[in-house]
Amino acid sequence: MNLLTSLRRTLIGAFAASLGLAALPAMAQDTPIKFQLDWRFEGPAAMFLVPLAKGYFKAEKLDVTVDAGNGSGGAVTRVASGTYDMGFADLAALMEFHANNPAAANKPVAVMMVYNNTPAAVLALKKSGIRTPADLSGKRLGAPVFDAGRKAWPIFAKANHITNVTWTAMDPPLRETMLVRGDVDAITGFSFTSLLNLEARGVKSQDVVVLPYPDYGVKLYGNAIIVSQEFLKKHPDAVKAFLRAYTRGMRDVIADPKAAIAAVKERDGIIDSALEERRLKLALDATVLTPDARAEGFGEVRGPRLSLMASQVSDAFGTKSRVDPDAVWNGNFLPGAAERNIFPAAKK
Repeated sequence: MNLLTSLRRTLIGAFAASLGLAALPAMAQDTPIKFQLDWRFEGPAAMFLVPLAKGYFKAEKLDVTVDAGNGSGGAVTRVASGTYDMGFADLAALMEFHANNPAAANKPVAVMMVYNNTPAAVLALKKSGIRTPADLSGKRLGAPVFDAGRKAWPIFAKANHITNVTWTAMDPPLRETMLVRGDVDAITGFSFTSLLNLEARGVKSQDVVVLPYPDYGVKLYGNAIIVSQEFLKKHPDAVKAFLRAYTRGMRDVIADPKAAIAAVKERDGIIDSALEERRLKLALDATVLTPDARAEGFGEVRGPRLSLMASQVSDAFGTKSRVDPDAVWNGNFLPGAAERNIFPAAKK
């Protein structure tokens, strides 16, 4: 082989290689999705960590990262700012953001209802004498100012004719401690969180009174999967794919909660697996596997109920403008009804 022939072959090889490299960006790439949870890596986080760990998102050509959060309000604002593409947040918090920020350009929208019933509840110790909502009149209640149950308290109070309540604000870690110490008569919080927190402080579950909002006339929706408007417009197929993979993962979580907690343990090695399994089961029973969810269909909402919630949130939260239910919800990206039938067969 002479020098000229060798040079030609080298140039041809380099040209071919450059063509290959140039074509790489045009090849189908996994769509990156940054996802913000509403809270820490606890039991309910398994609902998102299981499809991630099992590769269900990857199978849909999605490159998903899931980060812990510090409240629904934070999840909503981070998705609205574009820091995150999707998130998990209380629908009431999303409604509040919409109504208080009418000019915001990238208001998130809910695309799948996960907690068909709000997990908000009032909790008290039996020794207080509180047994029913009527017993709360004239009592001292406590909760962080941003707590979902506290913000929705006017709805609960109106439905149950409760009057003359005084509120004490505190940071989340002090809520159950102040109840145990007797600084307040009752607290509001997510039922599956506050009950286990009270047990961790030495209170037996049989000594706790739990008054779930849905059981006492407050049919608010709870947490939903939300998406930024910008991401929804640019990647509608990716949103559909995410919801398909998520639904597939939810089937696994419901079928085997114990195994699902292993995915949470991978993200936070110091969690108590047995405790978080209980928390996950409580969350599923209170919000996902409910008669309301079975009637409406997993992931879905019903127009009249959504409109009533929008009106109630507008009044209770004192928003700058009225909540538009059509602006906060878009169910067009949900998997089919049969695919979303994740409920176990009823026991005979």
